[in-house]
Amino acid sequence: MTQAASRKSLVLQSPVATSTGGRRIQVRRSGVHGKGVFALAALQRDEVIIEYKGQVIDWPEALRRHPHDPSQPNHTFYFHIDDERVIDANVGGNAARWINHACQPNCEADEADGRIFIKALRAIKPGEELFYDYGLVIDERYTPKLKKQFECRCGTKKCRGTMLAPKS
Repeated sequence: MTQAASRKSLVLQSPVATSTGGRRIQVRRSGVHGKGVFALAALQRDEVIIEYKGQVIDWPEALRRHPHDPSQPNHTFYFHIDDERVIDANVGGNAARWINHACQPNCEADEADGRIFIKALRAIKPGEELFYDYGLVIDERYTPKLKKQFECRCGTKKCRGTMLAPKS
């Protein structure tokens, strides 16, 4: 996960009262992959939408737990905080774990004091699915087989075809 400019201070906003009973987002079936998170209310650019919650563990513990589902070894609810810690949203996670990847996302992840917040990159209309760029980093060479294992299904105009971050 790229975390450029992730040290910016975040202002948490209280949920906007809407005709949806105050709920701003909802988890439901996604046309991109499995479950997704959708806006129920209009979301403003730079608005903090949700915190990525789960159990904070160290990387050795994350590796011990991996994979959560042996039939899908590359599907996890891990979110990299830093070189020492990761959030495992499979334990105590919330709706943020269902936000799908897109190469041209409408959201981004920001880290502040070891916490991860998902915020809007632009105005988001009710009914739109939320996405952020996972920007997965793997040290090994990006072979066609590896890219296929982390295949992107976002379908955007500038789709990289993979959830892996471009090599620098």
